[in-house]
Formats: sequence, C-alpha cells, structure tokens
Amino acid sequence: MFGRVKPLDAILATAEKKSLHRSLGAFQLTMLGVGAIIGTGIFVLTAEAAQKAGPGMMISFIIAGFVCAVAALCYAEMASMVPVSGSAYTYSYASMGEIVAWIVGWALILEYAIAASAVSVGWSNYFVGLVQSGLGIELPAFFTKGAFAAVGGGINVPAVVIALLVTGLLVLGTKESAMFNAVLVVIKVVALSVFVVLAVPVMKMENFEPFAPLGFGGISAAAASIFFAYVGFDAVSTAAEETKNPQRNMPIGLIGSLVICTVFYLLVASGAIGAVGAQPVFGAAGEALATGSKELQQQCAALAGAGNVPLVCSDEALAHVLREIGYVNVGNLIGLAAFLALPSVVLMMLFGQTRIFFVMARDGLLPEGLAKVHPKFHTPHIVTMITGAFVTLAAAFFPVGQLADISNSGTLFAFMTVAIGVLILRRTAPARHRPFRTPMVWLVGPAAIAGCAYLFFNLSGYTELMFLGWAAVGLVVYFLYGRRKSHVGRGLVEVHERDADAPQQPVPPLPGGIDIND
Repeated sequence: MFGRVKPLDAILATAEKKSLHRSLGAFQLTMLGVGAIIGTGIFVLTAEAAQKAGPGMMISFIIAGFVCAVAALCYAEMASMVPVSGSAYTYSYASMGEIVAWIVGWALILEYAIAASAVSVGWSNYFVGLVQSGLGIELPAFFTKGAFAAVGGGINVPAVVIALLVTGLLVLGTKESAMFNAVLVVIKVVALSVFVVLAVPVMKMENFEPFAPLGFGGISAAAASIFFAYVGFDAVSTAAEETKNPQRNMPIGLIGSLVICTVFYLLVASGAIGAVGAQPVFGAAGEALATGSKELQQQCAALAGAGNVPLVCSDEALAHVLREIGYVNVGNLIGLAAFLALPSVVLMMLFGQTRIFFVMARDGLLPEGLAKVHPKFHTPHIVTMITGAFVTLAAAFFPVGQLADISNSGTLFAFMTVAIGVLILRRTAPARHRPFRTPMVWLVGPAAIAGCAYLFFNLSGYTELMFLGWAAVGLVVYFLYGRRKSHVGRGLVEVHERDADAPQQPVPPLPGGIDIND
C-alpha cells in the first residue's frame, strides 16, 4: 500500500517544470479562503442542522470548527513544506505512496464536484425565494426541485443554469473569475454582518430551550453536516503554486480564513436561534423526521398551511429569520446577497477540482490530455467542462443536504490522510525545513485524525456507502489505467512540459492590479 512514494524533492522539481505564475499574497489567499468557506453551509444548511440538533447546533458548530482547526494546522505545515498545486493528493503522494494518493485525489474529486453541486442547489433556493417574495410568483416544484429532492420535483433548472454559467466563466478565463470572486466575497461578508447586527439584539433565551431535543447524537449528526460549512479552506492549499513566499503566506491564508469564518458562524447561528427558535419538526407520533425526507416536507407543508413556517422548513434560512422578526425588506436584501454571492463558492470549488485533475494528469494517473489548455483562453478547458457536466447533473436532481453530506465524506477522508502524512513525515524526514511547524504535533495530529473519523461515522449510512462505492470505482480505474501509466511507476519522477502550456493563475491580486503584500 505504501509503495511508490514520490520524494518531496521530485514533487517540487516536477512542479517547477510546469509551474504557475506566483502572484498571490497572504491577503489574497485569506480572501480566497473566505470566498470558498462562507457559502451554502451558513446560508442554507443552518436549517438542516436545526432539524438534527435544535439549538444544540451551536455545539455542532464548535465541534466541526475544532476538527477543522486541528486539520488546518496540519494542512499549514504540509502546505509550507510542499508549496505546489495538488492539496491533500500531493501531500499523500509524498508521505504514504501512490495508491493512498490516488484514493485521496479520487475523494477530492468527489468533495469539490459535489460541493459545487450543493452550493448550486443552495443558490437555486434563494433564487426561488426572491422570485416568490419580490415578484409574488411561485415557481412550480417540478422545475425548482430535483427528482430526489422533493415531492413533485423533477429537475432543478436554476441550479443547472448557475452551474453551467460558472463553468463557462472558468473556461473563458481566470482574469474574469478573479474579479468576480473579489466582489462577491465582500457581498457575503457584508450580508452576514448585517444579519448579526439585526438578529443578535433581539435574541430570546427561551428560544434555546430545550437545547438538545435529540440528545448528543443529534448534535454529532449536525456537526457532521455542518462540517460542510468549513471545508473551503483547503481550496487555499490548491493555490500554492500561485503563491508568493508560500512558506509564510500559506499558513496565514489557511488559518486566517478559518478564524474569520468561525467567528461569523457562531454569531449567525446564535442570532438565528435566539431570534426565531430552531426546534426540530416531529412526526405525528412524536418521532424525529430525517432531513430531506418526504415526511418532513409533508409536515412542513401542513405547518405552512397553518401560517407557521419554522426555521427548519426554510430553504433560505437567514432571509427567513429577518422576515420573521419584522425586517422584510432587509430579509429580501439578504436573499439577494446570497443570490449574488453563492456563485463565488461554486467557482472556488470548480477551481479546486480542476487543479486536482490537472496535477493527477501531470503525474500520469489520469490521461495527460486532461491537462491541455485552451490555445486562446489559456485555461484547462477539457477538465473544466468535464467537471462542469458532472456538477450540473448532480445539482439537477439531488437536494442540498444529501449533496453536502456526500461531499463531506470525501473531505473528511482527505483531511485525515493529511494529518497522518504530517506524522509520517516527522518520522521519515525530520531534518527537512518546515517554515511552519504544527504545534504539539503528536497531540494535534491524532486529534485531527480522530475528529475526522468521528464526524465521518456520524454521517448517514447511505452517505458512507456512497463514499465506499466511489472509492471502489476509483480503485478499478487506478489498477486498469493509473498504475500502468504512472510516471513514478515508470521511473519518470520529472515530466518534461513547456511552461507556456500551464494555466494562468485563477485568483488575482486585488482589482486593478493592486498588491498590498509587496
């Protein structure tokens, strides 16, 4: 299993053969992380978490945040040691060997693609809410809900449209993508700040009782889902090859973006719970109803008919809270902000996905033709279009909660392998220069491993089976193609490629070419 380990020096040398332009500083990386992290997890999955844990989702945010924090510390050490595109895939290649690296890379494909689908569905929910609230038009469920997402659902047309638009943007050019990201990150931060300012002052402590109606099991299940709200920080790691002074800036970007978003999440969650309550909806016999289930949808429909729409029944949680406390127009503006800003998260997930594909193809584990760039747009158009098609199909038919959990399964596996890799490299390469060293690594590393395993096994059995099935398909692909074509397996530790073929950097300095990090 641990054969064909690619030496760190070989990884760095291979990257230099097809290196990307280094222009990103700590501020840009932090904004990239904030742009990737703040999205569907807080704008939409708050309702999913409330159905699983009630007000106890506050603890769920803390649990998920802690696991991400210890994982981020491990990521920061790896990212500073191995400042090349590829994220957990590259780190695993250097520490645990090719087959583990392949499984991790295959899991990351699942993470990024399905995450992009989940955010597309979240965007669709806010779009539908805006049309209904602002224009008084109720769109038919058949065209706004996937066939597996709701009673009467068919194909989620708005989610399909946004996935295709963002894919097209990335194919056309990374400069356009960069300006797009910078503007939308600002919109998201302002929207969440407005929500906190309006919701927190009207909190009622009685809305926090009962705090954990479904016990600690519900809190754990919610933490496993809420983890989706944090996963974007590893997208920063995939931009390592475009980073100036990565030994300094990568750790700052990773941990800085995580800290900023964690503060926002706790403030937003407390505001939502305290303002309108977050109790789960139960069935007629008092049983807990699963998120996304038809039984929950029917119960929510009955409550809506009686004029009561609890938080857990809302597809646009934050806008719903503000409307309920009397800020109808501001609630609509929050919905508009989410409508405008969520595409930036889709963009970041697709960005991470294409770069993982790009590096795996560079190593020969996937057809090298996938790494080709468009002669005019200078973007990896082939892999971007393949990824976009997969994202669009998933967004068309599945609900946001299921997509988020499936994405989490791949993410948790990848994070766990990074933590294991850090510990292995501390033993096998103790003398290698580490610009950033994980503090208390023999405590933090095992905590990250145990935390990721804990959250993974609190996902639904269906999600775990989906991950295992995906991993099995990946192993078949590896043994039929990747193992035979691998450059390391063939003794090619460096790939002769022209620098002109490399894609341009996807996330720019500040608009107008300003770089505050010089």
